[in-house]
Amino acid sequence: MENGFFMNANKQIAMVCDQVQSDPKLKDGYNAVGFSQGGQFLRALVQRCPSPPMKNLISVGGQHQGVYGFPRCPGDNATLCDWARKLLNLGAYVSIVQDNLVQAEYWNDPLNQEEYKEASVFLADINNENKKNQTYKTNLQTLKNFVMIKFTEDTMVQPKDSEWFGKYEDGSTEKVLSLFETDLYKEDWLGLQAMNATGRLHFLATVGDHLQVDEDWLIKNVIDVFLK
Repeated sequence: MENGFFMNANKQIAMVCDQVQSDPKLKDGYNAVGFSQGGQFLRALVQRCPSPPMKNLISVGGQHQGVYGFPRCPGDNATLCDWARKLLNLGAYVSIVQDNLVQAEYWNDPLNQEEYKEASVFLADINNENKKNQTYKTNLQTLKNFVMIKFTEDTMVQPKDSEWFGKYEDGSTEKVLSLFETDLYKEDWLGLQAMNATGRLHFLATVGDHLQVDEDWLIKNVIDVFLK
């Protein structure tokens, strides 16, 4: 639980890369399902760790354009949640916070985009918002399917459209852009436009709050379609 708050996301991804590369059962490839922030972490894994190959990526409530708000902390540990909020209030882009608080590493402030891009140690990098890493784009496109599931009544993720790669418009905390309206998509920084054109980008929605997914819906719409 503590690593979900206080272990640098880049270190977590490097650690998981070592684990999947050393597991002989995964040498021919594997499917991955990420819940909440695990969605963007697994996307970072396929972008940075292409071997063994990830076949299908299922992101369940992942925040691919980050968050701007922390209204309802996940988990049952009130102390960890309080510390996370205090550090975000201190300054999400202060280096000690960026390096040590996971939620700060995908904090995307629409009112302060310049500092976000300069200070972000994780999200701005995996979204190719500064230097365009062609390897990230190439590796992500090796997926057979990239499935993003959004919770229509989500009260934790702000904006919830981040679960479909949407984001607040720069300079606004009210207007939300869909993925298709962003420069990331229109200029195809990550290859999502190319994936969409070949039918490998999927947007699913389920009624409910964050991670409140019906098991039958999940089996019918995700497991039976993409993981069998």
